[in-house]
Amino acid sequence: MLVLVAPGQGAQTPGFLTPWLDLPGATDRIAAWSDAIGLDLAHYGTEADADEIRDTAVAQPLLVAAGLLSAAALDASPDVVAGHSVGEITAAVFAGVIGDEAALRLVRTRGLGMAEAAAVAETGMAALLGGDPEVTIAHLEKLGLTPANVNGAGQIVAAGTAAQIAALAEDKPEGVRRVVPLKVAGAFHTHHMAPAVERLREAAETLEVSDPAVTYVSNADGQAVATGAEVISRLVGQVANPVRWDLCMETFKELGVTALIEACPGGTLTGLAKRALPGVRTLALKTPDDLDAARALIAEHAGA
Repeated sequence: MLVLVAPGQGAQTPGFLTPWLDLPGATDRIAAWSDAIGLDLAHYGTEADADEIRDTAVAQPLLVAAGLLSAAALDASPDVVAGHSVGEITAAVFAGVIGDEAALRLVRTRGLGMAEAAAVAETGMAALLGGDPEVTIAHLEKLGLTPANVNGAGQIVAAGTAAQIAALAEDKPEGVRRVVPLKVAGAFHTHHMAPAVERLREAAETLEVSDPAVTYVSNADGQAVATGAEVISRLVGQVANPVRWDLCMETFKELGVTALIEACPGGTLTGLAKRALPGVRTLALKTPDDLDAARALIAEHAGA
């Protein structure tokens, strides 16, 4: 059983889109999407520096576009799909819930709304590696921080004000080995993002929506979602609520997933899966050079 997953913000690196634009039709698709949302995706994916693509309003559409481009090149038929944070919009396209251009328009609104919310106060996020989840979460709450991403495999991401993140670096939870500040521009998946929710809800009301054609696993609680309306409702709400990727991986186990492929820019979610899902084959689409190996993995599972 194959699951196709899409990464969230922070996975982008300067120039990561460059090799994908050499694929047939890729430049035209990126140009069309850029025109639709008023953002030069080719420039940001090939020429922009790390600071430029750290901007939430840029990073989110760029990630969705890259995920869609890589999945189209792979042309897979997954049994299960899921996405981390903004990757859920990419996964909604994988599942047939919304179309490509609709996804890019929605994520453009999401990115702009979250960037505006982040500008209200100086906030940020930091990854905590190691430790017991219950102990870590209790400690974060004591510091006024939110466990914004509970990723499993010994990783929790805290979010809050810059002062709270600084306090966390000086006062780590028991058992946590490292606190790593993340290159994101705000406290995503917390109450700080509440102003963006209504803006996204208004945009979502205009979407043409279908029910998922494959199993769609929501990162709100790791549950499979059966209707397109519920998928969209969760996409709106998750902006200001924690991501439970740990529960998504538990569901992958329960469903009997045997292979996991991560869309471009892959690496983060496959890394978590290698630690949390022993026995599951994993592959990250980092460049088009990874496509042949991914197709071989798909063919092997189709044959089985």
